[in-house]
Amino acid sequence: MHRETPPFWWRERSIAARLLAPAAYVYGRVAGRNLAKGKRADVGVPVLCVGNFTVGGGGKTPTAMALGHAARAAGFTPGFVSRGYGRAGRAAVLVDPAHHSSAEVGDEPLLLATVAPTAVAADRKRAAAMLRTERGVDFIIMDDGFQSAHLQIDYALIAVDARRGLGNGAVIPAGPLRAPLIDQIRAADALLVIGPGAAADPLIRRTARANKPVFEAAIAAPDGERFRGMRILAFAGIADPGKFYDSLAELGAEIAETRDFPDHHVFSKTDMDELSAAAWRSGLQLVTTRKDAVRLSTGGEATRLFMKECEVLDVVLGFQPPSLGARIIRDTQRAFRRRQYG
Repeated sequence: MHRETPPFWWRERSIAARLLAPAAYVYGRVAGRNLAKGKRADVGVPVLCVGNFTVGGGGKTPTAMALGHAARAAGFTPGFVSRGYGRAGRAAVLVDPAHHSSAEVGDEPLLLATVAPTAVAADRKRAAAMLRTERGVDFIIMDDGFQSAHLQIDYALIAVDARRGLGNGAVIPAGPLRAPLIDQIRAADALLVIGPGAAADPLIRRTARANKPVFEAAIAAPDGERFRGMRILAFAGIADPGKFYDSLAELGAEIAETRDFPDHHVFSKTDMDELSAAAWRSGLQLVTTRKDAVRLSTGGEATRLFMKECEVLDVVLGFQPPSLGARIIRDTQRAFRRRQYG
């Protein structure tokens, strides 16, 4: 996983992409074979994986959170499994938002744990076993992990940002794809297209030709009205900061300045001092994402004080139609039963 994706990944095929094509071919062969033949553990409960075809943010975590609510509404005791990107250590840990920092468990798991019990581990089957034995979980939702060979997946839902799509369509390191697209489509159960935009249209057509369903969802800001007319300095350390800035602009905020940081960025005192000074000089309100706020709020005293200067844009994912979440949960349960009992 890359902290910051190269800009050429998100443009038409460049010289850099062509030069890296031989390495991408080798990477793709290995990744495709792992996807098709990797030995996966049966954890004894339904497993729903929310993944991406590409490196970088495509809406996985908001999708997983929405599905956690749908699973609970369907009568399950759901739990989330995550690798916990960027955290210290590899052991299985049950996430406690009141006591853990993002450095200990990762930023996405802290968000997931606000919805349902969450466990992180480099070995996802250990995380799943911990959820089952210590929290009585009977439905696992994996945030990422589609391409790994860890858990037996009953339903693989692939999230894609309609505005960003698949970039140049090449495999790592020539582009953002984690494995050859045909191999990934073959292993997926459905595609979830998030938000407006046409960048994902070629993928939608290929997925439909493969007889895989294509679903839709949208991101909304429940309290977004408060940003209308606000003059802001927006900053973000996520995979696609532009999506965050666009959301603020659509809410009517006046974005005077923006500051981009790498995905999962750990903010230093210098970062915070510079942001604070820049906002003060121009009379701007600092605004960031919830994922960045989680990292800041679980840091030291300096980061917690800095967060008092910041507003946070909260977003939620809504399925279209709203009943779609329940359908995905049902389909996962049915696939699990077929796998278990034939």
